[in-house]
This record gives sequence, structure tokens and C-alpha cells, in this order.
Amino acid sequence: MIEDFRLPDLGEGLPEAEIVAWLVQEGDTVTLNQTIAEVETAKAVVELPSPHAGKITKLHAAAGDVVEVGSVLISFDLGGDSASSPAPAAEMQLSEEPAKAEPNLVGYGAAPRGSARPQRRSRAVAGRPAASDTAVLEAAPHDAIQVAPEQPLERPRSTPPVRLFAKQLGVDLALVEASGANGIISRADVEAYAHRVGATPVTAAPAPEPEFLPELRTQAATGERTTRTPIRGVRKHTAQAMVRSAFTAPHVTTFLTVDVTATTELITSLKADRSLQEHKIGVMAVAAKAVCLALARHPELNSRWDDAAGEIVQHHYVNLGIAAATGRGLVVPNIRDAQDLTLVELADAIRTLAETARAGKTPPADMMGGTFSITNVGVFGVDAGTPILNPGEAGILALGAVRRQPWEHRGEIALRDVMTLALSFDHRLVDGEQGSRFMVEVADVLREPGRAMLLR
Repeated sequence: MIEDFRLPDLGEGLPEAEIVAWLVQEGDTVTLNQTIAEVETAKAVVELPSPHAGKITKLHAAAGDVVEVGSVLISFDLGGDSASSPAPAAEMQLSEEPAKAEPNLVGYGAAPRGSARPQRRSRAVAGRPAASDTAVLEAAPHDAIQVAPEQPLERPRSTPPVRLFAKQLGVDLALVEASGANGIISRADVEAYAHRVGATPVTAAPAPEPEFLPELRTQAATGERTTRTPIRGVRKHTAQAMVRSAFTAPHVTTFLTVDVTATTELITSLKADRSLQEHKIGVMAVAAKAVCLALARHPELNSRWDDAAGEIVQHHYVNLGIAAATGRGLVVPNIRDAQDLTLVELADAIRTLAETARAGKTPPADMMGGTFSITNVGVFGVDAGTPILNPGEAGILALGAVRRQPWEHRGEIALRDVMTLALSFDHRLVDGEQGSRFMVEVADVLREPGRAMLLR
């Protein structure tokens, strides 16, 4: 019996996804929940599990193709086997329980290890042994190892950046042992293996293209004067959102330069505290705390314009968006209920959010439902800018670079740490007076962090 599998909605109603790479071929026999492809939505790279056990008869799209949700993706020959029934819909979600082998549909990275492990065909590559030949690997020279007969192997558990790094070194991940308790192969594991066997970077062919953009056409090597890159994934989504925001909400931006010396001194003292050193509290965390406090007193900045209902929706919580620049484009995941977090908890949340975004692991749900955003252009040495609102949000605050410069202080000129704030807001929701008062209140906390003790 032939069964077609259609591309499912991978989260938050996204209409399409790009095939990053097929991990199977026509004619392969796959098991239930085996990872068959990596696909990229507008917000994340997702590993797609097989909903059937059976033989693959046809792949209906090639790597690099953009497929609409609901389109036929792959066809299976189930052969009438009762064990080939589709996976229940309830199982098509990310699971955090290591004892289950559920698909990893709405996440990024290795699927959880379980008793029913996904299988793949092993590749017969000259000079590389089967994963079970560990003893032979240790006993024989690397270039004298013979390949064992082809047999099913567990797909190495790692993330796309690590797989790219392994490809660049010419390392087969099937031979690399994970050092961590979670069983996921890290970059350090690949480096250790490469050092042990004397692997060297692959130079015979051009370096592999980024996995999230397999059809990037770099023509510099051929003497061409231009390079064309398909507009897909995060870049396409970001462009659409920014255009929609710019031509829907009337933007107004105000600027305020503030002496933040007291904040930088506070941060220095916190870094000296051994109990807080691992939390990496910075200006961004203090600004986030100041924003949460100010939003409680100026709820107009924590609202959205519901045109369809003809209503202004005011939020009584803060889902604080943090703009993060990544190799795949700009993403703005948010910290849920940020108003309830302490300064230390905000610092931890910001760091985790940024690391997850740069690794491409942010779940689509974490980039939905934001109520206010912060972007830190100061990390690039920029003093100020005019940030564009995230669609559906009333305000976004840009933090400029902290600069040591002459400044009036207590009636004298002194060297002080100074930073410029830029607040963009939706003029349908926020008047100039409201936006200015909000900005001053945020600045007051940065100017005198002790003032936060007086606010609620």
C-alpha cells in the first residue's frame, strides 16, 4: 500500500518550509520516527521524523525546494504491515524525556535517545570503519582500516553546526563518541577525535555550504562581479515583518543620552562577587529590569492595536523580546513573564536566549507573543538608531554603546560612562508625552540603579 506524507504545520501556522537536506533516499527502508529530513521554516531548522515504517518510493521535493504546508513530501510503500501505522498526532512534538523516541518536530538538534532508535544506512567510505569497530580503530593505523560490510547504524546525535565542522575536518560522526551524559556529539568531541586520528581539514573541494542555505551561489571564485542568494527562511520572514510593521504602524522615535556610570559601577561590583560571577550580569540585564518596571507604570507601551476587533489590547504581563543577530538573520525571541524575574534571572534568561538563537535552536513558539522588545546596537559600537517595531508591539528600545567621555557631574566636568537610548513607538497607541515619560523612567533607573528599589 502506498501512503503519501504531507508536510505538516511545524508550529505557529507557518505556511511553508525549505528542504535543507534529505537524510534518506528513494528505495531506503525506514523505521517509525526515524529522522528523514531537515527542513527550515521562517524561524528554525527542524528535524522531520518519519510517520511510517516502510520503504520510500518517491521524494517529491529536492534539497533547496520550498514546500507549502499540506503538499505531498514523500511516499511510502507500507507493504500491508500492521506495524507501519502512522505515528499518533499527539506524538508529533518535541519531547524532553530521554526514555522516549518521539519526533523532534518543533525543535532543532538531536532527537531524544530511546529504546527505539532511528536507523540509517551506513555509508561505505574507504578508510572509515563501522561504528562497532572501535577496537580495530585503536589497534590499526588510520589509513589501513578496512570497512566492515554495510549494516544499519544509529544516526549520530549532533547539531548542524557540529556536523558542518565535522565535514570540514573530514570526520565521520559515526566514529565519534559523545563525552557528555546526554549522548550528543559536541564540537569538542569532534576536535578530540580529529586530533587522535590526525584528521586534517578538507581542502580538495570547496568548503561545504551552510546547511541552512544549500543553494547559496557564491560566484567570486569564477570571477563574477555579483553573488545571488535566495531570499528564504529567517531573512524572508524578517523582511516581510519589517515591511508590514513600517507601513502599518506610524513610527515615532525619541532619543535620550544618559549618564550610566552608576550602572557600570554596579555591574563591576556584581562581577567581583564570587557567588554571581557565573551569571554575567551586564547593561542589557539592567536595562531589561528598568523596562519591566517602567512598563508597569506606563502600560500604553505594553499594548497592541487590534484593528480587526477595533480594540486596544493592554497586556498585564511582559513578554520581553530580545533582538539577536544570527548567521541566519535577525530573530527576536522573547522572555516570558519577564516582569516576575529578578536581575540575576533576567541576565541568565538573556544569555540562554542569545546562545540558543545563535545556534539556530530557538523554537518557533518562543518568537511569538512578544509585548515589547529591546535591541542592543551598542555591541557593534553604534551610538543610536531608529529601530523598527516588531509587528503587534507598541514599543522597542535600542541601547547604544557605553562611552567614556566628558560629562557634567555635580556642577563639574568629569569623565563619565554615557549611553544613548532610542525608543520607537506606535503613535496610534502611544502619545509623545507617554513615550517621553517612559523613556525618562528607564533612564532614571540606569542613571541611579538604586531607584529600582523604590519602584513597583
